[in-house]
This record gives sequence, C-alpha cells and structure tokens, in this order.
Amino acid sequence: MTKLSIKQTVEGLLKLQETGESATILGIGPMSKNCVQATLELSQEDDYPVMFIASRNQVDADELGGGYVNGWNQFTFAAAVEEVAKSINYDNLYYLCRDHGGPWQRDKERNDHLPTEEAMELGKKSYLADIEAGFDLLMIDPTKDPFEVGKVIPLDTVLERTVDLIDFCEKERKSRQLPEIGYEVGTEETNGGLTSTETYETFILRLQEELGKRNLPMPTFIVGQTGTLTRKTEQVGHFNFKNAVDLAQMAKKYGVGLKEHNGDYLDDVTLLEHIPAHVTATNVAPQYGTEETRAYLNLAAVEGKLQEYGLIAERSNTREVLLLHAIKSERWRKWMVGDQKDLTVAQILEAGNEELQAEILDIAGHYTFNDEAVKAEIEKMYANLSAHDIDGHRYVIDHIKRPIRDYAECYNLKGVTSRIKNFFK
Repeated sequence: MTKLSIKQTVEGLLKLQETGESATILGIGPMSKNCVQATLELSQEDDYPVMFIASRNQVDADELGGGYVNGWNQFTFAAAVEEVAKSINYDNLYYLCRDHGGPWQRDKERNDHLPTEEAMELGKKSYLADIEAGFDLLMIDPTKDPFEVGKVIPLDTVLERTVDLIDFCEKERKSRQLPEIGYEVGTEETNGGLTSTETYETFILRLQEELGKRNLPMPTFIVGQTGTLTRKTEQVGHFNFKNAVDLAQMAKKYGVGLKEHNGDYLDDVTLLEHIPAHVTATNVAPQYGTEETRAYLNLAAVEGKLQEYGLIAERSNTREVLLLHAIKSERWRKWMVGDQKDLTVAQILEAGNEELQAEILDIAGHYTFNDEAVKAEIEKMYANLSAHDIDGHRYVIDHIKRPIRDYAECYNLKGVTSRIKNFFK
C-alpha cells in the first residue's frame, strides 16, 4: 500500500473518534538528529504516525539563512530524516511539516521590519523549497506582522494573506506535478486569534468561501487555542477542556482536524483529557531540546565523577561550553518572562548569576548543538565515557524518548497506523 497522505491520516483520526478509539497524534519539533531518531524509533516500536514540524528558524533555504538545527535546509533535512529511517529499517508513517511558514516567520525578517511585499516574497520562496523537498504539510501563518505588535491582526488581513499563499503553493505544486499536500491554518496566539468558537467558525466559513472561489482545497488542520502556553521550561497555560471540545467539534463539521500548539510539559491528567476532547494533534518542540540538553549535562556529571575516581585524565568542557554558547545565542529571550528578557549577555555572565545561567542553559542549550565548539566537547565526552562502557549517544536518544513515550501512551497512539490503514483497504 502506498503511503497515506497527511489528509488521509487526519480523515482516519476523525473516523477513530466515532469508533471509541480516539487518538491525538504528535507534531514534534526536529530539535536535532538525535530527536529525529528517538521519534522514529518510538513510531516504529508502537505503530503510530508522527509529524516533524520545522519552523523557519530551525530549517530553511540556504539563501534565506538556513536553519539553526544542523544547518539544515529543506532538502538536507528531508535527507537526514530519510537516512535515520533507513538506518533503523523504519516502516511506518512520518510527515515532513512546515510549522509557522509565511512572512516574517524568521526572527531576522521580523526584527528588520521588512515591508509586507518583501516579507510575502521571502515566505513564498521558503514554501517553494518546502514543496520541492517533498514536505507533506504546510502551515500558512501570516500573523507575525511586525507592524501590528501587541494587536490582533484583523481577520480580513489574515484570510486574504492565507488564501493568497495557499493559491501560490497549489499553483507551484501542480506545475511540478507533485502529490497533494495538506495545509494548516490559524494561529495559537493567546492575545486573540482563534480562541472563541464563534470566531473559529467565522474563520472556517469565510475561508471555505474564499478557497472555493479559487477552487483551492480546504485545510487539513486548523489551529485553535486550547489554553496551552509554554514559557521558560514550563507549561504556564491552563488546558480548557470545554473550549477544546467545542473547537474540535466545529473543525470536524468541516472535515478538518483541530491542531493544538504549545503542548510542551503537560501533565498526564491534561494529556488524557485530550482524548475525550477529540484534539486531533498537538505540537511539542522546545521540551525535547531541553531534554537533550539535560541528557548531555547528566553525561558531563558522570564524566566528572570518572575523573574524580582517577579513571580519565582530562574531562571535556561540555557543560561550560554549552552554557557560554547558550547565553551568547540570546535565543532564550523568546521564552523568558518579565524584565529578564532585557538583560544583556554581560549582565548574565556576572558572578553570582549562576542560578539564572543554569536556567538559560536549560532553555536555550539546544540552539547551540550545531556549534562546532559544542560538538567537539560532546565528542570528547562520548570518547571518555565509551572507554568505560557507557554509550553516551545511545543514552541521549533514550533520554529524549522518555517524554515522547509519555505523551504517546496518554494519547492512545499505540497501533494507530494499523487502525487508520484499515479505513483505506
């Protein structure tokens, strides 16, 4: 049987909701090649589909600045996932997805206050590379307008840009005779966006009308605000069960799945609530980067012990280099709260700030995994541990698997691929 499209998989998930076998699939931020491997191993072991949701900062065309994850562009990202899949004899469903595609979605474009026309053109160039690299799902998100800071962008503007971008993507896809792709629309912003069911339905109805005029497909997912919000390394939002149920029912009426963003660090009770709420999919990203950082710090602590015991002559500087690069990256600003996000690098590096430094390392360590100095220290650490029968690389992958497994168990994912395929026999 040929690979099910993302649209078919969502169709299958919506059908499962009617058979008492509801499940919520995961959109996983590809924070590193280790994270990709951890994800694919679990998907293979427990028979469920996964989505890799790459933001433009993480993975993008070289001419647009590339991505901070392994320096990946769309093609090298696709090749890396395929390489990992082959190495573990993967035989399940994974989907390459663009998370938050569109204008101003690279930090630099937004910070530079690029004019609308230029930002839209760059967004299209990025989508074109996505399409040519074989992405399965594109999120169309024109809501990061730097000229509307702190305001909710008018629904008319969001609709107009959304339809224009889907129109562009469909024309480019068809002209290359490529298979059908899915689209994700909407925004998870908590300061407005698609929070109420009334706004949500208005958006869907108007979108349906505008897409219909141009003979364009309805989206596969619509993002809705379920109350989740990630800050630092915590879930600071509050899952709103009633809102989630209402939005999921509303989306399903139009054959579309409800997608939740900001799903990191949720507890088991909240995760289990997603099943009766019929949330179709959840995005989780920074949590897995943080877990990988913590895995390296655990290994560095073991390495320190081995040096104390006189078993190794010289330990690596993994923690120190990770810390320095994390602070200097300044990417932690996005996740901090209050005045902390305005601190200078020099202020953070001052003596006495060890607690804040450790917090920043936890938040932003993963942004530095591709830095040459960081990679060199990790390799040295692996070699030191390997000399004493510790497989550091295997430990890191297994450590990342733990939180993914927790979600997959609560989200009723075991055997979902087989269950969905039954609908298409």
